[in-house]
Amino acid sequence: MTRIRIAARRNLPTLAKTGSYYVIHICVAALVAYAVTGNLIASLTLSLLEPTVQAVAFFFHEKAWERLLARSTTAQECTSSNAPVVSADTRSTTALALKA
Repeated sequence: MTRIRIAARRNLPTLAKTGSYYVIHICVAALVAYAVTGNLIASLTLSLLEPTVQAVAFFFHEKAWERLLARSTTAQECTSSNAPVVSADTRSTTALALKA
């Protein structure tokens, strides 16, 4: 149970976003399913099943994007930190050597 609490605390913003998305999705799905079927029980069943699966998929989708962005940021930092530093003195000396 402790691992679940730690994971929940670590991912709180993503879980909150997933929860709000879930509620909105259920409401929209219920309205659409009722409009199509005209059956309240069928619309409630469909509106709970499909958004639940979507909410789980959305959570993992968000986590994958966070990892992708973190890797991209890390790669950019590594690239910029590995660039050679050229001082003004070196540039002027190189320019003089090229002119001669």
